[in-house]
Amino acid sequence: MRSRALALITGLAVLLATLVALPAPASAAPLTKVLVFSKTAGFRHSSIPTGIAAIRQLGTANGFSVTASEDAAQFTTANLAQYQAVVFLSTTGDVLNATQQTAFESYIASGGGYVGVHAAADTEYDWPWYGGLVGAWFSSHPAIQSATIRVEDRTNPSTAHLSDTWVRSDEWYNYRTNPRSNVRVLASLDESSYSGGSMGDHPITWCRAYAGGRAWYTGLGHTEESYADANFTRMLLGGLRVAAGAVAADCTPRTTPTPTGTSLRARANNQYVSAPNATTSLIANRSAIGTSERFDLVDVGGGNVALRAKVNGMYVAAENAGAAPLIANRATAGAWETFQVVRNSDGTVSLRALVNNRYVAAENAGAAALIANRTAIGQWEKFDLVTG
Repeated sequence: MRSRALALITGLAVLLATLVALPAPASAAPLTKVLVFSKTAGFRHSSIPTGIAAIRQLGTANGFSVTASEDAAQFTTANLAQYQAVVFLSTTGDVLNATQQTAFESYIASGGGYVGVHAAADTEYDWPWYGGLVGAWFSSHPAIQSATIRVEDRTNPSTAHLSDTWVRSDEWYNYRTNPRSNVRVLASLDESSYSGGSMGDHPITWCRAYAGGRAWYTGLGHTEESYADANFTRMLLGGLRVAAGAVAADCTPRTTPTPTGTSLRARANNQYVSAPNATTSLIANRSAIGTSERFDLVDVGGGNVALRAKVNGMYVAAENAGAAPLIANRATAGAWETFQVVRNSDGTVSLRALVNNRYVAAENAGAAALIANRTAIGQWEKFDLVTG
């Protein structure tokens, strides 16, 4: 493991020096000094040394010095004042005492910058001020796996280099709350692209103005390999500059997520299926796509999917084992929430409910609620999948 880590760190030096040097705008004060804090009082990530090495190399390539420490005594008013940004690099648990917390609050209030990486959200659960700074606390995570990231804001200096979607492997955090109403979401996860997401609308990288200073956070960075990923390290560099105030960035909240997902258009009447709330049955009666007409198709294995409504993050259920209309009211996906996607020769799809092996029909040519009660596929059982 040690030789593998050393090889990664050596590779980083070459990769970062050639790929991530970015010019500082003439109108902003350059970033000159960063503190990387990586104390852990809970789980300790093996990627911490690799992360420190990566940030040091970013500093070498971009003209700022890096102090790395796990000593909480660094958190005094006088000492923190020399840094433009403080990075919490996969910290965990209670890492600062009350006096040190006060010093950090004063640092932010005086215009300081905070960068949180990955398990920074698994830190200081009993310190409400910190919860506001990081934006959201960690709740759970599935196994490490590949997922699609949707880049929502490509005007931000930390995400401007990314394409609209970014596929990568990491440990994907679910958070206790959705921070969207308080932060500018820069990137979010497409939960239909992996297993174990539980938020529906799932921010993963964001920034905000907070208590006189600036904060930037990303849930990426669990794996050692992350710090050899030029897209990730360039994003981290941008985050450092945003937090330090070295570049201009709009971090005001956008409360409405970028519309994405899959819509179902009934072939019988060319209308979109709507899931207006958790109490009204699905019906194919909308002529345009809004949030209520968007779903995540979540892979649940065996060639089956669950439909999670964007409007409320709840799964569509074949109510009463398929004997009652479909409704988006389930927090988890079980047999009643599982469907097989059957692809028809005319390019449409049909949905067959696992619970009773019956096809979903747009009843009365779409004029009545959807229900899984048909033994064969006809026009009322055909849908077009519309993505975007």
